[in-house]
Amino acid sequence: MIYSKEEFHLKINPGDAGRYAILPGDPGRCEKIAAYLDDPSFLISNREYTIYNGYLEGEKVTVCSTGIGGPSAAIAMEELIHCGTDTFIRTGTCGGINEKVMGGDIVIATAAIRSEGTSKEYAPIEYPAVADFETAFALKYAVEKLGAAYHMGVVHCKDNFYGQLLPETMPVDYELKNKWNAWLRMGALASEMESAALYTVAQARGVRCAASFTVFGNQTRREKGLEDNMSFDIDLNVRAGVEAIRYMILKDKKKC
Repeated sequence: MIYSKEEFHLKINPGDAGRYAILPGDPGRCEKIAAYLDDPSFLISNREYTIYNGYLEGEKVTVCSTGIGGPSAAIAMEELIHCGTDTFIRTGTCGGINEKVMGGDIVIATAAIRSEGTSKEYAPIEYPAVADFETAFALKYAVEKLGAAYHMGVVHCKDNFYGQLLPETMPVDYELKNKWNAWLRMGALASEMESAALYTVAQARGVRCAASFTVFGNQTRREKGLEDNMSFDIDLNVRAGVEAIRYMILKDKKKC
């Protein structure tokens, strides 16, 4: 549904955003991502939402930050949908869970564990939060084209950053530690804070979404005394997100 009023939070109107969008969390990353587009331009900034537009293959592409966590990410997606966006790629960061995931790797989330609250106001907890297959494949194609080390699989999505990092300081540490062990035993690759909400909103609204994350480090490896090289270079993942959007644009044009 397209609304004919200014959006409450993004402060944009139909026509301001492109059909395709890249969603970083940090507003400070938007300009850097937009620089990979043709003819990039700043649109607006309000609260945690900073928006740039540019073009790929002649199609308008929007870069919009979401802030941290599911509530603000869901708002960004909802309001962009109101303005005509139907294809989303989240480019973010994560911490490794699975021992094989190394700092600097890229994780493409095929699905997300719904340990956050936002998705529960869209769908019963039994409903899975899964990526759009074509969009996830576009990310896979882009990452392989760039020659990056990557993993595809399930990620853990939560609301409390320090509940992951310092569970022993939480009154519910028994629950956090037991569930973390379950995610580890089930093969979850990494933990982050937005994908479950974005995937659930996308499914509820009938749009396409997939997410990829730069791995900063791996606390499982640290706890086991294994090598844990920290990496804070997100450029490769950003480039993968841009190339994945290009792939989706070209694929959609072939359908026309």
